[in-house]
Amino acid sequence: MRSGATISIALAWLLLTGAAGAQTLTIGVAAPLSGPSAILGKQIEAGAGIAAEANGIQLKTVDDACTGDGGAAAAREFVSAKVDVVIGFLCTEAIEAAMPVLKNADIPVITVGVRTESLTDRRAKTGWPVYRLGPRGDDERNAVASNLTRLWRDELFAIIDDGTIYGREIAETFRAAAEQAALKPVFVDTFRPQLDNQIGLVGRLKKAGATHVFAGGDGDDIAIMGRDAAQLQAGIVLAGGENLRTPPGDVPYATGTLMIAPPEWTDVADPKVLESFSAHKIVPDGYTLPAYAAVEIAKAATADAASSGKPLTEALTGHDFTTAIGSVRFDAKGDLSQSPYHVFRFDGTRFVPLESN
Repeated sequence: MRSGATISIALAWLLLTGAAGAQTLTIGVAAPLSGPSAILGKQIEAGAGIAAEANGIQLKTVDDACTGDGGAAAAREFVSAKVDVVIGFLCTEAIEAAMPVLKNADIPVITVGVRTESLTDRRAKTGWPVYRLGPRGDDERNAVASNLTRLWRDELFAIIDDGTIYGREIAETFRAAAEQAALKPVFVDTFRPQLDNQIGLVGRLKKAGATHVFAGGDGDDIAIMGRDAAQLQAGIVLAGGENLRTPPGDVPYATGTLMIAPPEWTDVADPKVLESFSAHKIVPDGYTLPAYAAVEIAKAATADAASSGKPLTEALTGHDFTTAIGSVRFDAKGDLSQSPYHVFRFDGTRFVPLESN
């Protein structure tokens, strides 16, 4: 089946490039190449560049500066260059300013980093042909709620947060999901972050009988809680969101700590693609691999549209794409049809996928 699908796409690509004077697919790349986000923009540029070289694709790269003005100006450049698809965009301001221009030119966009939920939730109203190759803003808290409600159904669990908007929202989403599942935490509280120790908090958790604790907060705080829980022999398993995927601080995470987050793309990427990054002496971190995958999707969808005669937006919707970071499918709104979040367990050295995922 896989070889047949590959042959079909290859034939469609030959039709696209062989007809009408061997037209080359041109992809626009929108990325912040100046300002404080330039390091992330360079990742997009690098990943797209390697993918374009491997797939015989022409790129038109423009600095969107992560601003509204920059996004609108980039869109006009893409229209002038007659690009077929645009990939990239990390900032809401830039993509929201660009989309009206790109929509009028029938140019779809695959964003690798914008999480703002309304970008796709308003699709019925805006008609913007945007596809999100990354999480929505609510994916993390929904993943925490669904996974921990399932995993901790028979456990005495507590829910705490650090009082920030992020911490409160993710904790409240979990609490509400637990309530709907007829589960009740033994302890709910807001903790004071950035303390040298959390002995008092851990003591209260132990007294309440909590054996599992979700903490909406930073990785450093959760690491300190794990250390203090071990000192008090509290027997507590801690869990947090993707904030745990940060460079290790002075205090390591306790073995057994759970993290709900997307995978490290290098752990799931195609080895041959990783070799191509190594050959170019480019570290495949951050947005490099998603940008590579976006180019692959753009190529496959364009070939499908050319062979079937259907609009490119239709080719992008509801179809499975084989990419360097795995299979990708967009739903009718343009979001990923399957959440990229999984549960990982700290084994004393690194976070590894939980076997029950």
